[in-house]
Amino acid sequence: MATQELVELAGQLIRIRSVTGEEKDLAAFVRDYMQRSGYDEAIIDEAGNVIGVIRGQGGKRILFDAHLDTVGPGDEAAWSCHPFGGEVADGKLYGRGAADMKGALAAMLYAGAQLARAAERPPWDVYISGTVSEEVAEGRCFELVLDRVQPDLVIIGEASELNLKIGQRGRAEIQVKTAGQSAHSSNPQLAVNAAEHLADVIRALRRVPLGRDPLLGDAILVLTDVISRPYPGQSVIPYEACATYDRRLLAGETEERVLADLEEAVAALREQNPALKVSFAIAAGEHRTYTGYRFHNQRFFPAWKLAPEHPYVTAALAALREAGLAPEISAYRFCTNGSASMGKRGIPTMGFGPGREDQAHVVDEYIEVAALEQAARGYGALMRCHFDSLT
Repeated sequence: MATQELVELAGQLIRIRSVTGEEKDLAAFVRDYMQRSGYDEAIIDEAGNVIGVIRGQGGKRILFDAHLDTVGPGDEAAWSCHPFGGEVADGKLYGRGAADMKGALAAMLYAGAQLARAAERPPWDVYISGTVSEEVAEGRCFELVLDRVQPDLVIIGEASELNLKIGQRGRAEIQVKTAGQSAHSSNPQLAVNAAEHLADVIRALRRVPLGRDPLLGDAILVLTDVISRPYPGQSVIPYEACATYDRRLLAGETEERVLADLEEAVAALREQNPALKVSFAIAAGEHRTYTGYRFHNQRFFPAWKLAPEHPYVTAALAALREAGLAPEISAYRFCTNGSASMGKRGIPTMGFGPGREDQAHVVDEYIEVAALEQAARGYGALMRCHFDSLT
C-alpha cells in the first residue's frame, strides 16, 4: 500500500496547475521540496527546468526525467471530478497530469528524498529533472538539462505500466504546400487551382513506402489537416493549399530521408503536370517558456531504441525484479524527451513509470495509487543500482 506522504505529494502536484507555459508555481514547489528533503543541490535553470542532485560515490551520473507541463483539461464540465483536485477514490488518484506525468514525478521525488536521507551514498550521482514545454516540443528544453548534467544514463518516467521501455517511435510534423493562381470560380480556365493540385498530391502520398521495426512497430504517415487560401473561398479559386501530416518515425530516419521520400512519391505527378508547384517542409515555430526563454522548435523528434541485451537494460531489469516488480521489455508508442537524449545524442535511455499510455490527455485522467508506491520502489532500486558491474 502506498505511503500517505507519497499520495499526498502526488495530489499536491496535480493541484498546482501547470499547463504548458504555466509551470512556474510547480517548478518552485518541486525545487523547494528537493531542498527541504536534503538533496545536495536544487536549481531552476534559464528555461524554467528544475534540476536536483543527490551526490553518489563515483564519477558517473544517472538522470531521471519527468516533465512538469500538462495539456489543458478541455471541457471541465465533462469531468466527474475537478481536473486539478487531486482526489483519491477507489484506489485511484484523479486529475490532469496524474498519469502524464505527475505520478511519476512524485514517485521520483519521493525516492530521491529517501535516498538523500540514507546513510549510504548511491553508486552514481543521481539527478532528477522536472522539465518544461515537453507537451509542445519533446526534448527541446530537456537539452538544457542534458547540457548541464552530462548524464551517462537517462531514465524517462513516462507511463509504462511499470514495464521497461527501451525505445520509442519519433515524430515529425510535415507541411505540404501547393501554389497556384487565383481567378473567379466562374472562369476556372484562367486559374491554377492549388486545392485540386493538393488533392492530387495527397493521393500520391498514399504510396509513400513506410517501414516497420520489430520493437517500435510501423512507421506512419497520417493527414491531420487541410486548408486553402483564401478561406473562405467566396467564388475565388485558391492560390494556395496546405496540408499537415503527422509522420511517426523509426530509429535512424532523418529529416532529409523523410522529405526525400515525399519528393519521390510525387515525381511522376510533376512529369504529368508541369504546372504543379508543391513543397515539403518540417514545420517549425518559435516558443517561449514561462521564464521568457525562447527557442526554435523544429518539429522533428527522432526515434530511438536500446538493444535488449545492452548491459544497462540487463542491470535495470535485475534491479526492478529484486525490488519485487515484474517488468517486461517494450517500447513507447508516443514521443518522449528521449528523442533528445538517445535520439539526438545517443545517451543510453530507458523508460519506466507508473500509469498507462491510454490515460494521457483524457477526461478523468487517473493513476492507480498502488502503482505510485511500486514506481517509487522501482526508482529507488534504479537509483541504487550498480550499473557499472555489468559494463
